[in-house]
Amino acid sequence: MATSNKQLFTIVDGLAEAQRTSGQQYDTFRVRGKVFGYYWPRTQTVGLKQTLSEQLALVAERPDVFEVQFTSGGFGWVVAYLEGVDADELGELVFEAWRLTAPEELVAQVPDLAR
Repeated sequence: MATSNKQLFTIVDGLAEAQRTSGQQYDTFRVRGKVFGYYWPRTQTVGLKQTLSEQLALVAERPDVFEVQFTSGGFGWVVAYLEGVDADELGELVFEAWRLTAPEELVAQVPDLAR
């Protein structure tokens, strides 16, 4: 069930115009300069932008896997432990984070994974 950081990077790198930059303590995921996620290798966790309702639902459903990171601008960021999510679920969460951040014209060019 666990997802590796290599699988995470493959997911992120497959998104249109996604950029991954590595810092000393974490990696940052951006689309057209706007952040949609973070990865912390030390804790094997990823922080992703979600809707407030999705943030609360994930944390309520599986508090051992998800936790509230913060809220900002009407969005709820969630931390996910890679050991608790499979690659398909993580792919959906990363895509949603990207979709919530990317400009509308870019989103319109990409097929929706949820369909």
